[in-house]
Amino acid sequence: MDAVKVGLLGLGTVGCGTVTVLARNGEEITRRAGRGIRIVQAAARDLDKPRICETTGIELTTDPFAVVNNPDIDIVVELIGGDGLARDLVMQAIDQGKHVVTANKALIAKHGNAIFAAAQEKGVMVAFEAAVAGGIPIIKAIREGLAGNRIEWLAGIINGTGNFILTEMRDKGRDFADVLKEAQELGYAEADPTFDVEGIDAAHKLTILASIAFGIPLQFEATYTEGISNITREDVAYAEELGYRIKHLGLTRRTDAGVELRVHPTLIPERRLIANVDGVMNAVLVMGDAVGPTLYYGAGAGAEPTASAVVADLVDVVRVLTSDPENRVPHLAFQADALSDLPILEMDQVETAYYLRMLAEDRPGVLAEVTRILGDAGISIEAIIQKEPRPGTDKVDIILLTHRVREASMNDAIAAIENLAAIHDKVVRIRMETLGAD
Repeated sequence: MDAVKVGLLGLGTVGCGTVTVLARNGEEITRRAGRGIRIVQAAARDLDKPRICETTGIELTTDPFAVVNNPDIDIVVELIGGDGLARDLVMQAIDQGKHVVTANKALIAKHGNAIFAAAQEKGVMVAFEAAVAGGIPIIKAIREGLAGNRIEWLAGIINGTGNFILTEMRDKGRDFADVLKEAQELGYAEADPTFDVEGIDAAHKLTILASIAFGIPLQFEATYTEGISNITREDVAYAEELGYRIKHLGLTRRTDAGVELRVHPTLIPERRLIANVDGVMNAVLVMGDAVGPTLYYGAGAGAEPTASAVVADLVDVVRVLTSDPENRVPHLAFQADALSDLPILEMDQVETAYYLRMLAEDRPGVLAEVTRILGDAGISIEAIIQKEPRPGTDKVDIILLTHRVREASMNDAIAAIENLAAIHDKVVRIRMETLGAD
């Protein structure tokens, strides 16, 4: 049987990784897929640029639409990123009746609903395993391996840059700005790190995971997103003292009222496996009603880890090229006419526990005022630490851990605490999740 012909859009890190993996493991991949897979044409902005892969035998072009419109190509692999040109190329490929593989989380999170509807109409597949957590096969795990479960919640460290920064802050007592600069020098963070450190990248990925977990439409715009740029080394140290680690977590949970969909810094008990995921590594913890908690760990980025997911998608597409389109695994795990209209909760409706740090005058009665405000709001306290006065001042750090409470109640309590004359600066608030099986 003839090899399936693939057109590649983008010959950057992941594109070259894909070329390399297909060439090196071609025989094994053919055994798994049932047919050979061959890249016959690839588009790149600069054809003279030195590359980390061997492109002999691949026709190169600067026109990505030439690849999409090539009648000989069966599958288009989109690896150019962004959600403008990439969307146009993917929609054109679908219109041409071609299957699509993409690693583009922004594209899927923002335009996936329209893309999947078009693919359904044309009877083609859009595979996107590489869009979330690099080489970790988390989408296949939820969509297929856990298909017999009712997913209750999932939580993930799904941005390696943010995890590297928080790990360095914890292990070496460094400041955020100092570690961010090193991350940029090492190539972990872009010159403009906003997407990584402010949680946008993680929100794209969480949007996709939530849709697959709960069978709801993609709703990136409804995702609560908070970054790590305001996390201080003091907060990291205090969290450690209390037996917690701070992680930039994406969390989605099904509740009776709707779906929580949120990305923010989170205190996690240090005994949890996911709290010990360090450096640039990713991990996703999924709670199913039948299987219980399962943890998926691995490289969240990089040429060959991400190419591993791209090639796995290519194998999946090749396996089903001759199957009935109605019997394929649905794009978002649930049949297109069975997606749920569960609402996404506003952040003030979410219930979680909290870490609070406040700078207070070192005099009698201040702590009593703070605890009275919390008590009046129905917020119970799990632990309190009062540090020694800061050098040369009469001000002390007070750190509290609370039990679970609705965010709206905590917002009101924090506003009241900040209005106390004895409290200086804003109250630092970091949410807490135990991520246990209960």
